[in-house]
Amino acid sequence: MEPSVTSEIGQLREVILHRPGRELRRITPANREDLLFDELVWVDRAQQEHDAFAELLRSEGVRVRLLDALVTETLADPQVRTAVIERRATLDSCGVELVDRVREHLGELAPDQLTDALIGGVTVAEVPGARDGFVGGVLGPHAFLVPPLPNAVFTRDPSAWIAGGVVRSPMAMPARRPEQVLWEAVYEHHPDFAGRAPVWYGDARGLHSSLEGGDVLVLSPRCVAIGLSERTHPIAVENLAARLFEVGAAAYVLAVELPKTRGTMHLDTVLTVVDVDAIVLWPRMRSGASVRRIEPGVDGRMRVTEEPDLVAAIAHGMGVDRLRVVTTAEDEVVADREQWDDGNNTLAVRPGLVFAYDRNVDTNRRLRLAGIDVHTIEGFELPRGRGGPRCMSCPVVRDPIAG
Repeated sequence: MEPSVTSEIGQLREVILHRPGRELRRITPANREDLLFDELVWVDRAQQEHDAFAELLRSEGVRVRLLDALVTETLADPQVRTAVIERRATLDSCGVELVDRVREHLGELAPDQLTDALIGGVTVAEVPGARDGFVGGVLGPHAFLVPPLPNAVFTRDPSAWIAGGVVRSPMAMPARRPEQVLWEAVYEHHPDFAGRAPVWYGDARGLHSSLEGGDVLVLSPRCVAIGLSERTHPIAVENLAARLFEVGAAAYVLAVELPKTRGTMHLDTVLTVVDVDAIVLWPRMRSGASVRRIEPGVDGRMRVTEEPDLVAAIAHGMGVDRLRVVTTAEDEVVADREQWDDGNNTLAVRPGLVFAYDRNVDTNRRLRLAGIDVHTIEGFELPRGRGGPRCMSCPVVRDPIAG
């Protein structure tokens, strides 16, 4: 099946996940904030929860691709392997004296061990002789020469498919930017992806304003909604919109202004689609949200108009007259608690069937009352990096919606 995503709810056929691993064991009280985690993670439990999530997807007929396997298969090519190592072990991460030694160490690893090192990180102590030099001696044995990527479990953000093309997201936070090296390698060189899809935004030919996949909702073949969040820049939204218009991948884009806070870091933390005519929404977004409709204009300019009503704009973008809105509770306290716990961050497997964390009892109850089939997964450890089922999944293939 060719990669294609033209909605948020079409039957999910193929998805990329990342099973959390050694990179989460690298999080400490001292570095957790820099690595974007609110708390330390019980890794064994997180793996159990993720395994159950993956198995539930498979039980619904979804082909689950694991990022580490894709990277390992890609690194079987010696030239790709060398290029990836050189991009992860750099002068800035290792220093002039150690960079060649670190690259040599990585180059001697088997492909699966190399993948583990590129995602899990490499410390001074793990590189033979690294403690003997200036950098290794000053930094100490536990300092990273190749930083770990603990947020790799959230595969939605570095890569977002729209129609038959992909956004290779320029990430906003320094801790996440190296993830793109691995995704670029997979999309450019893995036999299942190389040459199969154009890049709509974020190719490797220069600098780009930040844009992350959690802010991208494909409402229909005609409309894409994009959050203006703390991690997605207006310039990126305009540039992506222009590219989508150029290739006919969207007729217009809805730019939705979000509070610039960690709790609302992406559009999918406050709104996801759960059926052909239904969304789950954080109630604080229902009034006062600034929404701009961006369409092709004349002479290369964009035509921008204000949309006075978020729900009406989303309904129109989905191609329906009326939208059923399920909120994370009506009581503000409960709504804010469940929004924080990723109650809005559902993953639709097909129209009317979503995956959600079991901890969001009130939101799940309200979804079921609205006729939505909710399959729950445990969420004790996985949410500690601020992400739910949608955040942990990168859909590659969805069936088109009939009609």
